Amino acid sequence: MSSYYPRTKDLTRTRKSLTDSPPSSPSPTDKNYRHDRLSRYDSSGESATDKPLGRTSSYTRRETRLAALNRQEQDSGTKDYKKMYAEALHENERLKSRLQDSKQELVKIRSQLEKVTQRHDRISERSTALDSEKREKQALEKRVSNMEEELKILTELKSDNQRLKDENGALIRVISKLSK
Repeated sequence: MSSYYPRTKDLTRTRKSLTDSPPSSPSPTDKNYRHDRLSRYDSSGESATDKPLGRTSSYTRRETRLAALNRQEQDSGTKDYKKMYAEALHENERLKSRLQDSKQELVKIRSQLEKVTQRHDRISERSTALDSEKREKQALEKRVSNMEEELKILTELKSDNQRLKDENGALIRVISKLSK
């Protein structure tokens, strides 16, 4: 029974050191503690304290090795966080510059759109002005053609009037000769 005593003492030390830390989110230490509890029993349900001393020391060495690996992972994790933070800052700056470029491009496109819209408005105003000018021109051409027709009629009436005056003068002369 004396050969079992040191092993039991080591297990209680390990358990005591694991339970001394304050409870928080599951940490690697808690995982080791759970692993320690599970490793004390084999598949047959026998306690690890019932097994020979050599087997327990291999468990202790394994737990120590796992704890060391977990500490290394935590140390590398903090380094990774610093690296990730730096990368995130760099990415953030790059995205800010792209956003600024996009905003400038948007302003440029809006100004171009405004120019095109103004030009289109001027063109549509011109086209409406041209349409009204065309209608005006057509109305004037119609009026001119009507006046030309009236002018032709007037010249015909003048020539008819002149002919009638000449006939009237001839008749007056004939009547005056007959009356003498």
